[in-house]
Amino acid sequence: MTRVIGTRRAAALAGATLAAVIALGPRSLAQSPDPAARVAAFDAAWRLVRDTHFDPTFGGVDWDAVGRELRPRAEAAATDAELRAVVEEMLGRLGQSHFVLLPAGAVDDEEGAAGGGASGDPGLDVRLLDGRVVVSEVRAGGPAESAGVRPGWSVDAVDGLAVDALLGRLPASLDSRAAGLEAWRAVTRRLRGPSGAAVRLELDDGVGERRTIAVTRAPEPGEPVTVGSLPPFRVRFSRRWEETPAGHRAGVIRFNVWLAQIGQPFADAIEAFGAADGLVIDLRGNPGGLAALLMGIAGYVLDEPVALGRMRMREGEMRFVANPRRVNARGERTTPYAGPVAILVDGLTGSASECFAGGLQSLGRARVFGERTMGQALPALFDRLPNGDVLIHAYGDFVTSSGERLEGRGVTPDEPTPLTRADLAGGVDRALAAALAWIDRTGG
Repeated sequence: MTRVIGTRRAAALAGATLAAVIALGPRSLAQSPDPAARVAAFDAAWRLVRDTHFDPTFGGVDWDAVGRELRPRAEAAATDAELRAVVEEMLGRLGQSHFVLLPAGAVDDEEGAAGGGASGDPGLDVRLLDGRVVVSEVRAGGPAESAGVRPGWSVDAVDGLAVDALLGRLPASLDSRAAGLEAWRAVTRRLRGPSGAAVRLELDDGVGERRTIAVTRAPEPGEPVTVGSLPPFRVRFSRRWEETPAGHRAGVIRFNVWLAQIGQPFADAIEAFGAADGLVIDLRGNPGGLAALLMGIAGYVLDEPVALGRMRMREGEMRFVANPRRVNARGERTTPYAGPVAILVDGLTGSASECFAGGLQSLGRARVFGERTMGQALPALFDRLPNGDVLIHAYGDFVTSSGERLEGRGVTPDEPTPLTRADLAGGVDRALAAALAWIDRTGG
């Protein structure tokens, strides 16, 4: 959903804390040569929040007083880093998600890296489990798999930097979900880097053997897509068949971000799975994306134009109404999928993914499995500030059709299935297994 406000172009995003963007590797940060641009950047950020925040009371925060208090520090900032610290403190006063400052250098360097094919990763993902960062997934055919890395192993150090030291920097006040996100972000930043360069991992296989493995990063998979001033996203989509315990067939759809590029693959998957006994939509690790896609994607599994929820904004409300699919890409008449729908979520499922899962759950159209989601469901706009930084700021608040507010709360699974290191090491996907068993219980 893209809109133009005055002379600025802004994309309406629901992307967690835009976790996929913020987890970029270390970048050089451009320095603004004009000190006046720093003060102008502070003023612009303050005004944008004042003019677009969905709550005119700012959750009880005196926004005028915050501006008066912090502006002298912005005027005294001698570097962009000092100015950013002031702006981040200002945003932090709101205590809400989707208020993020992206430094100009981080955005510009990542855009250049994507264009030159330099951005790479080792082909693994991680999660924080019981105080340890554990390999949660190893991409088939990727460099980590080739190097012998396996799910369930803990990552103890990355290029000589102890993971415990990274975790020790996290604020003690973080709850388990926030700590999981911050741990994932900190480690992922160090795993990623130039394609072709090696990253040295110190790992524990969980049975008493420590290993040091050098993994050569490969280009990140997926289609690179740029949204406005943000760094490129890599869009990945997959589909496959799974057999239930009773021998029924279920179609499994997984994608990593809500961008327009998933539209046609999703349509193709629904067509391929038309005769499936059940459908599983895997949104684990999906931080969100373009909120407007919810209505079209929901229309593949809802036969009536019902509302998943509503977005409260400064100027009013927007209802997210499903758009039932009646015609396929070939112009042939079709109907939405009518079988049982399961959705898989975890602590890194955010924003648009939360709105989709919570919306279908509130309507009774889907059953949710996994772990409680991130609880960062606000949609956001982005704007480039006078010093080149990009401000991401929330402009709406999502409430499901049953009146549940997802911000701070997240989506609670109907069947909680906590992730464990033992399951990862044993190749057990407990959330998927529970979803497949539920499809059997519904009659397949």
